[in-house]
Amino acid sequence: MTDPRTWPLVLRLGTAQTLAWGSTYYLPALLARPMAEGLGLPISQIWIAFTVALLASAALGPFAGRAIDRWGGRPVLMGTSVMFALGLSCLSQVQGSTSLMLAWLLIGMAMGCGLYEAAFAALVRLHGTQARAAITGITLIAGFASTVGWPLTALLEAEFGWRGACLAWAGLHLLVGLPLNASIPRAQAWPLPSQRVEPNAPAALPQSPPPRHTAWLLSYVFAATWFISTAMAAHLPQLLVASGATLAGAVAIGALVGPAQVAGRMLEFGFLRRLHPLLSARAAALAHPVGVVCWMVFGPIAGPAFALLHGAGNGILTIAKGTLPLVYFGPVGYGQRQGIMMAPSRVAQAFAPLLFGLCIERWGSGALWFSGGLGVSALAALLWLRTAPPKTGF
Repeated sequence: MTDPRTWPLVLRLGTAQTLAWGSTYYLPALLARPMAEGLGLPISQIWIAFTVALLASAALGPFAGRAIDRWGGRPVLMGTSVMFALGLSCLSQVQGSTSLMLAWLLIGMAMGCGLYEAAFAALVRLHGTQARAAITGITLIAGFASTVGWPLTALLEAEFGWRGACLAWAGLHLLVGLPLNASIPRAQAWPLPSQRVEPNAPAALPQSPPPRHTAWLLSYVFAATWFISTAMAAHLPQLLVASGATLAGAVAIGALVGPAQVAGRMLEFGFLRRLHPLLSARAAALAHPVGVVCWMVFGPIAGPAFALLHGAGNGILTIAKGTLPLVYFGPVGYGQRQGIMMAPSRVAQAFAPLLFGLCIERWGSGALWFSGGLGVSALAALLWLRTAPPKTGF
């Protein structure tokens, strides 16, 4: 997809995704403690509620994908803007653990229908196999969600408290997110995967379906790499301190991950887009294990190299989650298939902070051998796959 007329759509969707991620996935990092103190609950209760939200998003992903396959992304993403606003408004009014769980459950339902997978499916419905560049463009913009979301949440919480911050985010979804998602063009009708596709249909399935194990391998790769990503996001500073770095140094090194993710996505948008997505995914999956070896051999002095390698690899793998299912299975039924394949990733994401935290308690910085081994297993799964003849635009 190289037509410059499509880039305004990418900008609008990318901005809406930045809002969606910044007001949900990145919200507890700054509001969990003030929420817990304000409600008189242990902070673990906030994280449990957030885990419930992630599990709800995993359950709803396939249904949201099927809806996008049938009606296009516009009505689904518009609905999620309203759901985000409603969930955040409810969160601002919670009085105890029950209402807290229900508010996060509603937010989780919106996350299952309104984050990356839904945006990718919306683009595929509009542009078919030409959507790779657009998917990259969205992740490039939304890669700044934490860069924008964390300072804005901190400012809102300082000025209005955590309840006011949630209400402000809810208002942004209605005033900014809803119009942006409403600007998505209406999609033309496509047949469902179960329906017969004529040979000359514009969105025909690949003539030679991939082996049955392809979907299982991709699901495993996405779950393993998302587990690593979420574990590092939650525990990287703690790991650096455990390996001998100072707290200030750990924070500075951790700050390199975000820019490295964006740099990785820019690399995918430039040089790597000439390659089959599987080849760039293999290189990206190798980055975290190589970073782990550097860290474990050279110690904290290799922390910056680890952060850059991990961040760049994670940035490219985020794009691979959208492009690999497209290149192997084609655009018809993409949304539902993407939702099913990403459901294990959401479950892995939900439990990654807890499970990797237990690894750190048991092994200290040696827990990195576990994440590195998981990354190697993802690489092995990608090596098992073969580069199918790329579709048009790949």
